Amino acid sequence: MLLDVRQPWEFECCRIEGAELMPMATLPSRHGELDPNREVVVICHHGVRSYHAARFLEHNGHTRVTNLTGGVDAWAKEVDATMPTY
Repeated sequence: MLLDVRQPWEFECCRIEGAELMPMATLPSRHGELDPNREVVVICHHGVRSYHAARFLEHNGHTRVTNLTGGVDAWAKEVDATMPTY
């Protein structure tokens, strides 16, 4: 699962196909919607918010969590040059 923790306006600007939006501020109240045994890759703009979100998920029982280092900005530069940046 690709979990995007950015704001809705950021998600509208650019996103990795298949990512699901759950803004960082909603994570404490919504993390129960996620399967704790499912592999989750957490995404943000540069990787800082997603790092903290990933640690939060790990501390709350999620066992297969990865932070997308560099976020969508690095993804656009290194993987998909057609992706808009901001």
